[in-house]
Amino acid sequence: MTANTALELAPTPQPVAEPKFDVRRALAKRLADVICIPESQLAPQERHMAGDVLVEMLRTADIELRESVAKRLTMLNEAPRTILVILAKDDIQVAKHVLEKTKSLTDSDLIQISRKVSGEHRKVIAMRRNISDAVTDVLVEFMEEDVVETLLNNPGSNFSETALQRILTMSRNHEPYVKLLLPRPELRPSHGLTMFWWAKAPERRKLLKRFSIARTVLQQSCADLFPKAAADGWSDPAARKALQFIERRQRNRAAIERSEFENLEEAIEAAELHRMTRKITQEISYIAGIKPATGAQILTDKSGEAIGVLCKAAGLKREYITRLWKAMKRPHLNADGSEHPDLTRVVATYDEISTDKAQTVLRYWNWSLTSSLNADVLRLIKDGVIPREEDYGAAAITAALVFSHKPNP
Repeated sequence: MTANTALELAPTPQPVAEPKFDVRRALAKRLADVICIPESQLAPQERHMAGDVLVEMLRTADIELRESVAKRLTMLNEAPRTILVILAKDDIQVAKHVLEKTKSLTDSDLIQISRKVSGEHRKVIAMRRNISDAVTDVLVEFMEEDVVETLLNNPGSNFSETALQRILTMSRNHEPYVKLLLPRPELRPSHGLTMFWWAKAPERRKLLKRFSIARTVLQQSCADLFPKAAADGWSDPAARKALQFIERRQRNRAAIERSEFENLEEAIEAAELHRMTRKITQEISYIAGIKPATGAQILTDKSGEAIGVLCKAAGLKREYITRLWKAMKRPHLNADGSEHPDLTRVVATYDEISTDKAQTVLRYWNWSLTSSLNADVLRLIKDGVIPREEDYGAAAITAALVFSHKPNP
């Protein structure tokens, strides 16, 4: 009988213990400390090697460890960008420390990060102390209201013309943008006097105060060109439109000679007596020195301040505001016989603006709304497309924004 072979038993498997992260945490902290050593005391090669090792550790680290490293590296000017970019794309709890404060991220880094993270991340980037217009352009592209509002509130953010035009377009149906755009130093007359048409009354008053200026220097520098242009029969359309904006006299004497009315006052009286017909609207516009499209925009202005500007610029006496208001069948009295608040607001606009400043605004509106209305621009407006400034000019953008605007119900 053969002897039984002894049974060899393998060691009983022991449960695998959960790894302790004490050493990992200490190592991560040491690596971060090494990375934070001043440049004069550490070779760049060693810094980047330490950074490479730390990156690998962070890939499997818990969020608390990742956040502690992010906090540690935030204020370091020489921190390896590779680590910062990784942390900037992490959970917002981690990323916020890097995105808002670190100075080591370049514009290129921020643009790349902005395109790959959440809106919450982009809002933190919008809080940075200094933001270039290139980074702002990308942040605005996403049209996230809280991000754009944060940028507009940030005095350290810089806006390109592209970003401003995008925000201006969105402001037509998002009122907070109007208030936030108003104090921005980048805002030009082409932006402000365009935004006027959908701004509320308080913002309209501020816009008129900021952009209604006298054209004294323009008029003085171009005074000798008016007789020369007249001698040429105003044959150059571009020069004619520009000089019409600069001209001091508002009413159009040639239009008065052709009109059935002796003056602007008589045209308004006829409208009050009968009604505001299309023909009388055109006559009022021509005599006041503006195109019918501009006149129609002003006379249909729901809030009414534009009418106050028109009356002051055209040299009408105060009483003609009420007569024009009544001609358009707008309420001028309350039930108790007192003046309607809308009319009061229009009269206040008339009283607050000087004649020369009102003429500047009126002429700018006329130039910006009508000087670019060729077939191409009209087609774009019909299609709801905003023209590019480099292709059609600022006036075309204004015309498209105003004439294609459909207010929220």
